[in-house]
Amino acid sequence: MVEMRFRAHDTFFIRKGWISKGMRYVDKSQGEVFIDKKENPMDVLGIGANMVKALRYWLQAIGITEESNSGKRIQKFTEFGQLVFEHDKYIEELGTLYLIHYKLASNQKLATSWYFFFNELELSDFTKDDFVLQIGNYIKIKDNDANVAVRSLEDDFSCIINTYVPRYKTMPSKVSAENNIDCPLGELGLIDILKKERNNVVYKKAVPVAATFNPWVILAVIHANADGRKEIGLNELLTSENNIGKIFNLDSIIMLDVLYAAERTGELKIIRTAGLDVINLTHSYSFEECVEHYYEDIETVE
Repeated sequence: MVEMRFRAHDTFFIRKGWISKGMRYVDKSQGEVFIDKKENPMDVLGIGANMVKALRYWLQAIGITEESNSGKRIQKFTEFGQLVFEHDKYIEELGTLYLIHYKLASNQKLATSWYFFFNELELSDFTKDDFVLQIGNYIKIKDNDANVAVRSLEDDFSCIINTYVPRYKTMPSKVSAENNIDCPLGELGLIDILKKERNNVVYKKAVPVAATFNPWVILAVIHANADGRKEIGLNELLTSENNIGKIFNLDSIIMLDVLYAAERTGELKIIRTAGLDVINLTHSYSFEECVEHYYEDIETVE
């Protein structure tokens, strides 16, 4: 039986500045920011009670922190979270956003709807109803006894849209410069609005531009899924769960473009001869080692 979680965000998507604020106070309070008896987390973080709960959830769902299930439930930085905090504490780099997105969309346990949306939803364009119907079927297959309210799935869908579609597209009349609460992951442009009908909006998965990827971000995701293997088929990269094709909405043309860019680092070789369609990885790295290389790479450029 697969562990699944829905609507843990309490309808609050990740707001601009939340991740950096969360990291800062996890660091400052030795991980006690959410459970501190002396200092009220709402006062410390400057957000309401439900938002505090949502932020605590998001930091874990995006792989920045983890908390133990027993004893004192303090937040600890993951190795990935520590690297982000050290190198990009204000979440300004596009590569950081792509890596956070990977962590979220591959998190089947804590962010099941995100995992389902990027890995299992085969529709290129869809409405809220399409999503709710498809994920409902998916939940039944995974756990026939699971009882998830339709409302929770609808709220998850709305939250996914608010995570990736900037508000100037969804609600142009309500956006003002002072009210900039967009989710930073909206910068990735992974979902777009196809058309607005009277009571219905049709969305589509959007393919990013190849040049927006740093090769080390692509390598991080490939290595995270390679299980130590050096040879991986192009089809696996494109179609298997949590790999670069599914996670980043890549089609085969854009995927080859990003792989050719990664090949120029000397870290992989694309082989398309003798009936083979594979890449050969030069080294075996962990996800975190690739993240470290990514930050070294952009810090050298700067």
